[in-house]
Amino acid sequence: MHRDFPTDFLWGAATSAHQVEGGNVNNDWWDFEHAPASAARESSGDAIDHFHRYAEDFALLRQLGHTAHRLSLEWSRIEPAPGEFSRAAVAHYRRVLTALAGTGMTAFVTLHHFTLPRWFAARGGWLAPDAVHLFTRYCRHVTAELGDLMPFVCTINEPQMIALHGYLEGYHPPALTNPVLWKRVGRTLLDAHHAAVGAVRAASPGSRTGLAVQLPLLAPIRADPACDAFHRTMRHEIVDLYLDGLTGPDRGDWLGVQYYRKQWVDPASPTHFADPPPGTPVTQMGWAVHPDGLRVILHRAAATGLPLYVTENGIATEDDTERLDYLDGHLTATAQAIREGVDVRGYLHWSAFDNFEWSEGYRPKFGLSAVSDDHTRVVKPSAHALARVARTGRLDVLRTESRTS
Repeated sequence: MHRDFPTDFLWGAATSAHQVEGGNVNNDWWDFEHAPASAARESSGDAIDHFHRYAEDFALLRQLGHTAHRLSLEWSRIEPAPGEFSRAAVAHYRRVLTALAGTGMTAFVTLHHFTLPRWFAARGGWLAPDAVHLFTRYCRHVTAELGDLMPFVCTINEPQMIALHGYLEGYHPPALTNPVLWKRVGRTLLDAHHAAVGAVRAASPGSRTGLAVQLPLLAPIRADPACDAFHRTMRHEIVDLYLDGLTGPDRGDWLGVQYYRKQWVDPASPTHFADPPPGTPVTQMGWAVHPDGLRVILHRAAATGLPLYVTENGIATEDDTERLDYLDGHLTATAQAIREGVDVRGYLHWSAFDNFEWSEGYRPKFGLSAVSDDHTRVVKPSAHALARVARTGRLDVLRTESRTS
């Protein structure tokens, strides 16, 4: 029977530590959430208590047909003070990764997903002169301890968004709006990735290392020379810098592509971006839904020559039928890219559960499963739909009701 995806294609969903664990009180995001002038709407608090419920969460995802899972380690737990590594935190993550391996799902482990230890942020974060050295030391230590349980290692999640949101837009910590520092931090993060690849390979030669980049499909809002030039600048800083910069022996073994939306740039806007044109379908986040953009972006990412995994793709919506439509469009785009010769080897949906969405708090619902006030997981119909595709490799079963799904 015809398959739209290869038999060895990996299927799953993603989380990150701060968004699901709860109680990450020793990082820069906890401070940001509680600062009076912060852009953050609310505190992460107990999140969805994944710190204690990881085993049952993994079991649920495996029941839903997932063959891979992406998660992150919380740096501030592992290294709560400079050079002081917590044996208890490492032991916790060994239990987590052992439980994940026990389900048969392949682990994609992110070493830095937005949050920084409070002490690292206080030194200047990614602007500190020894930032790359300190990050590399952490990567080397944690991989030496846990690398046997980390078949896929992601060094940094969305370096361009760390730079953009934190240093140009002021929407994430450290809440700066400096166009010079924005560009400097982006280049520092690319350097940090290369250094981390070397550290991971030295400590755990069997781990395959990659970078996860968010690649929106950027377009100018108007057809005029100034807007076209600004579009080229933004595309360079958000897309081309990171893809073209993956060169040399320490570039990594794979690339994570994270795609959510088409986004229009506008040099006349104080935010650098324009609202989607009238009539454009948008999500709870106000993001424009444009499925074919994923196909276009996968082709662009393929120019690196690295194997690709879609490590995040999803929609914030209270209406699960919209999530089903989103899955349909974006999985179709992924399958088309594969038919067109792009080496895509897996799809990890964002996110496994409704969770803390950074400055937006708990309002946006990205999850395949909802989470009730008592932290009970409530599987949505879209999760069963994705499970049908994962089990068969076929798109035509996405909307087919099945009592066994």
